[in-house]
Amino acid sequence: MQVNEIIWSEAEQQIAKDAFEKAYQRETNALITQVREYASGITELDEVWRLHDFLSARRHDIDGKYDYDYSALLFLFARLVKEEWLKLEDLSGLDQSKLAKINALAQM
Repeated sequence: MQVNEIIWSEAEQQIAKDAFEKAYQRETNALITQVREYASGITELDEVWRLHDFLSARRHDIDGKYDYDYSALLFLFARLVKEEWLKLEDLSGLDQSKLAKINALAQM
């Protein structure tokens, strides 16, 4: 089955949406914590500019990563599992073939 031929049931669509949101919240909350910790120690202007550059790069990464497109969701979920923003348990209820493909891709 080709990725663009994957069919998502209504239940799977809800599971996928919930998992997507959960990963996004985990990653953005971690970013907020990291920024708070770093910003509290800023004493030099150069550190402000480094924070700005860091945030610009993270925004680009996060905005590019979190694209809710059904044809690419398996790849996104595999990446999120590999990066530990999602666990396979967060995807419980998806078809076993989808879970197997996500798991296999996450191992690469």
